[in-house]
Amino acid sequence: MKRLSALVAGAALLLAAGCGGSGPETTTNAEGKELTKVTLTLNWYPYGEHAPFYYGKARGIYEDHGIDLEIRAGQGSQKTVQATAAGQTDFGWADTPALLAGVSQGLDVKSVGVFLQTTPSSVQFFSEKGIDSVDDLKGRTIATTAGDALSATFPTFLAVNGLSESDVTMQNTDAAGKMAAVMSGQTDALLGYATDQGPTMQEKSGKEVSYLRFAEHGLNFYSNGLLTSQDMLDEHRDLVRRMVTATSEAWAAAAQDREAAVAAMEGASEQLPSQQVLADQFASTLELLHTENTQGMRPGVNVEEDWRATIKVFHDAGVIPEADEPGAYWEANLSSEE
Repeated sequence: MKRLSALVAGAALLLAAGCGGSGPETTTNAEGKELTKVTLTLNWYPYGEHAPFYYGKARGIYEDHGIDLEIRAGQGSQKTVQATAAGQTDFGWADTPALLAGVSQGLDVKSVGVFLQTTPSSVQFFSEKGIDSVDDLKGRTIATTAGDALSATFPTFLAVNGLSESDVTMQNTDAAGKMAAVMSGQTDALLGYATDQGPTMQEKSGKEVSYLRFAEHGLNFYSNGLLTSQDMLDEHRDLVRRMVTATSEAWAAAAQDREAAVAAMEGASEQLPSQQVLADQFASTLELLHTENTQGMRPGVNVEEDWRATIKVFHDAGVIPEADEPGAYWEANLSSEE
């Protein structure tokens, strides 16, 4: 299987360029409190899903835990996993299947908490297309990006719903080109995150966008979460614990203050979507924070049962050759440590 093989490309170079063991730098805030400088690289350019990080920074939540947080744009989960393993960033925010694939290829990185525990993976299309069920995808053309987690799991999604790959036509395009393919009519739909492309397409086109969400049609798995290198866990465990705790608090607080959370993203990127799109994206994201097993728990707290289910999905899909124990991919619930 060559799915997600891009994780391997360049990984050796990244590892060679890692930061070594010099330890985190410190700074002092306006009140004279010493803070540890921490870098967080996102999965992509900032969009609504990332609002809690900016809110937590703006409201001093990270500073309360002794962290001076720098948030960096990413270029895809695969590159974020590589950069985290190489020590080029202290923490990453990336999709769990990219982390699973990275670990299977020997990258020394671990999840320290998945926050999007219900996948935003979906088939997205203009409502006027008349697609009301998975069966309505028969004969349709769908934009996808070869090698990513969506394309790897889409055959499983079809099979769970009684279809096969031969029932649809897949049009390969890069991640940035999928929306253009749908908006121009080249394809009927795209594979993407319901928290990302849909609200943008709707605003740009003035047309309503609808979704077939994987999780609502028989296939759920872990999505985006916080990760770090094994070196960070071994050498700076207290810092990792503080980062996990602060991030969980930031997400919980942002969920209760949505307008301010979105407003905190102002100026985060030249590519930043409009305030309305950000608000829609963040609202959709907040629907994904728990499974049935984690209802009522803090954001980012995981359970082994959900990890096992996710590992099975991606082993069955061929993303990882072996289904290791959850502990191979996940450092359990650091925010609960004393």
